[in-house]
Amino acid sequence: MAIKPKWIFTGVVAVILLSSFSFLGMFEHRVDFNDEVKPILNKHCMACHGGVKKAGGVSFLFEQDMYQPAKSGKPPVVAGDADDSEMMRRILLPEGHEDKMPKDGPPLTEEDVEVLTKWIDQGAQWGNHWAYNRTERPDVPKIGSFLARIGLTDDEETRWAKNEIDHFVLEKLREQGLKPAPEADRATLIRRVSLDLTGLPPTDAQVQQFLRDTSPKAYETLVDSLLASSAYGERWAGTWLDLARYADTKGYERDPGRSIWRYRDWLIKAYNEDKPYDRFVTEQLAGDLLPNATDDNLIATGFHRNTMTNDEGGTQDEEFRVAAVIDRVNTTWDVFQGTTFSCVQCHSHPYDPFRHEEYYKYMAFFNNSRDEDVTSETPTLRFYKSEDSLRIAKVESWIQQNAPKNGTKAMNLAEFRQFVRIMEPKVNSHDFDQHVNASLLDAKYFGIQDNGSARWQNVTLTGKRRLLIAIGTNAENALLELHQDSLRGKIVASLAVPKTGGAGRDTVVILPVLPDAGKRTLYWTLKSPKTPKEWVQIKWATFQQALPGSDQPAFAEIEKEYAQILTGNVENTPIMYDGHGDLARQTHVFIRGNWTVKGAKVQPDVPDIFKVKGAENDQLRQKSPNRLGLAQWMTSRNHPLTARVAVNRLWEQLFGTGIVETVEDFGSQGIAPTHQALLDWLSVELMETQQWSIKKALKKIVLSATYRQSSAVTPEKLEKDPYNKWLSRGARVRLTAEQVRDQMLAVSGLLSRKMYGKSVMPLQPDNIWLSPYDGAKWQLSAGEDRYRRALYIYWKRTAPYPSMVTFDAPSREFCQVRRLRTNTPLQALVTLNDPVYLEVAHCFSETIAAQYSQPQQQIREAYRRLTYRTISTKRLQVLMKLYQKSLAEYRKNPEGAKKLLANEPNARPELAALTVTTNAMLNLDEVVTKE
Repeated sequence: MAIKPKWIFTGVVAVILLSSFSFLGMFEHRVDFNDEVKPILNKHCMACHGGVKKAGGVSFLFEQDMYQPAKSGKPPVVAGDADDSEMMRRILLPEGHEDKMPKDGPPLTEEDVEVLTKWIDQGAQWGNHWAYNRTERPDVPKIGSFLARIGLTDDEETRWAKNEIDHFVLEKLREQGLKPAPEADRATLIRRVSLDLTGLPPTDAQVQQFLRDTSPKAYETLVDSLLASSAYGERWAGTWLDLARYADTKGYERDPGRSIWRYRDWLIKAYNEDKPYDRFVTEQLAGDLLPNATDDNLIATGFHRNTMTNDEGGTQDEEFRVAAVIDRVNTTWDVFQGTTFSCVQCHSHPYDPFRHEEYYKYMAFFNNSRDEDVTSETPTLRFYKSEDSLRIAKVESWIQQNAPKNGTKAMNLAEFRQFVRIMEPKVNSHDFDQHVNASLLDAKYFGIQDNGSARWQNVTLTGKRRLLIAIGTNAENALLELHQDSLRGKIVASLAVPKTGGAGRDTVVILPVLPDAGKRTLYWTLKSPKTPKEWVQIKWATFQQALPGSDQPAFAEIEKEYAQILTGNVENTPIMYDGHGDLARQTHVFIRGNWTVKGAKVQPDVPDIFKVKGAENDQLRQKSPNRLGLAQWMTSRNHPLTARVAVNRLWEQLFGTGIVETVEDFGSQGIAPTHQALLDWLSVELMETQQWSIKKALKKIVLSATYRQSSAVTPEKLEKDPYNKWLSRGARVRLTAEQVRDQMLAVSGLLSRKMYGKSVMPLQPDNIWLSPYDGAKWQLSAGEDRYRRALYIYWKRTAPYPSMVTFDAPSREFCQVRRLRTNTPLQALVTLNDPVYLEVAHCFSETIAAQYSQPQQQIREAYRRLTYRTISTKRLQVLMKLYQKSLAEYRKNPEGAKKLLANEPNARPELAALTVTTNAMLNLDEVVTKE
């Protein structure tokens, strides 16, 4: 039977009516948890229901907590039913009701209530904060017309864009009703990219060559040459020093010196050789744990040995050891993860999904490091000179020739090399306790007097036949003994203590030990009846296997050589090294962050928010629950933060502001990214296409049309994009403290290109340093060292180089991820009055005066060399007026000219006037600014 058309129509209508809700639901706006719901919760709810305070047993920070019954017995949120959700019931209660929420704040707006209601009714779907999700490669936005995209024609957008970066930027500019700026003129562009990539202005020869090169590849060729320059590594290493809290001193009140400049040299070399960023991260966090770790691998771990050490008398070493470990945790998150993880030290994070105990699980990765806030800064990598190197070669040859063949236990070559290289493992003497007639001298090292004793706990003696101690005294005929199990127990070792000339002048002694096995408690005793008040000081002690060949006639001499190697005062640099066996530590939760109140034991682990079941990063962590495994986890493809944070920092250095402005905080309280898709695309490029090459990432950015834009601003852009967040023009940013100084030295011809080595001390006003403990003074460096780049300047934490601090450099007591730029009169006072800048102006003026005789010519040339542009008539008139006024003054006062020019014999008034004029030019906005 045929179906009539009217029945077909009726059926269709019925189907549409029955499915109308689901059909219309296809077009309903889906509420996004992160973009719309989380900001409301953070603003109105988290103070009482977050990670710190959970009023009524309710927290809106973790997904599982939101759906579980609270103390009232009701869940805050019932997915799919806002009317039955206790949270919404309390929000909608009338004003004045005791259960009305928020309790102590303004009520939610109608729009906020609508968002929460719709979100719950739609199923209350949770979402991780964008930065904690795996980075996926976004599609590159299409630009221009269809015909332009297929290459049949071109238009404004396709002509402007140089690479994929520009596609993402154009998409945002269109949304804001903006257009990009044209490319900057060539002179401005070469100065900009040179300062960005090398930290130095281009040379006059580079500028002229670039201006003459009309080939399409001229700019790319310039970029390649700058990336290949040795100055590139110095520029980018300099930015890393803030992150590494690098200094040449230890910090705190005494702030004595520290020799860690080799870490800075490692940084420069790492950047210049374009060490892949994943390897760059791994070596700094765990270079000592790499298989067959080289000296460079160990030096790289100086990143986390830049923590401060407190050498003051009366301090507790364990307190400041813990402070250093905590600093390492916080710095690792600040630098590599861009996350305010330090909040979790005392309580769960108020706004991000990190629980209190997760902080200490993460801290367990770092807690076994052997540094313990001791004055000697051990462990260190030691560098031997020729005489000691010969001794080492002699002992190594002995070990190889006398290696036991019958299973006898003896020190092997690898163990010997490790100990002479880093002198670990050993026990620092502050670990001895139960002192009788004994003490920690100056709260640093164990000292003992006649009839004194102390306890040494938990020592494994199995297979150990030698005791090594660093000991010093002025006592005569003192006898030191080490007893097993009690003060009157078996004597394990004894020593007629050598008189070294003082307790602080120690020597290393190697003692035979009675064989034993197992873990024991040992006791030191001292008899010193002839000089009972003289202290015998022990710095460290360790048990080892004996060298092989103990039955050979020359064995005693070889053992003396070994002791002499260890006694020698050699150059060294602090490194990371983990303790094992007896020296391994158990990590506990610190209740409310108090290191003296320990809670539950924890094992090394990472926050649950980052765990992806079956993912490669989690497998790596499980295989190696140490700093190496942690570094591998952080640099795996699945980790959401490391690459994002890295490329955002590069962007911030080039544009003045990061895609995420809060470079230090990618969390929910940080400023949202302006171009999230671009950030993700750059991150995936870094990891996959560029294979973690920083040079390739920088090249991609600086070749973009976005980077090349003119910084000139129009009224329309000033209104629509006042802070250039949408990148509608080129960046205009004041130079960093280091760049201001280095540029001045470069244009004057004074700059030394000498690389590497110990820190230098250029000109600095007297009485900046006040070092009452050791009387340390600023010793002006000789020759070209006083004109080296700023990153080589000696950095004292309690008195940093003054002009650097005035231009916003940090003291580096702690990691500083982002320098906040200020603009104060003090900065002008520095460039106009600091002896360094006066000397620069003097030298610059002499160079100009030797080439040009007329003042107008001299000023024109000076301005061109500073900016690579032609000076305007108005500026020239102002500077000529300054020159003429100064000239008249110095003709009246020739002694003033001599004083200005450092008593130079040829102190002509004309040169003094030009020096004043060029000094003013060094202070011009366009000179101290990157345009």
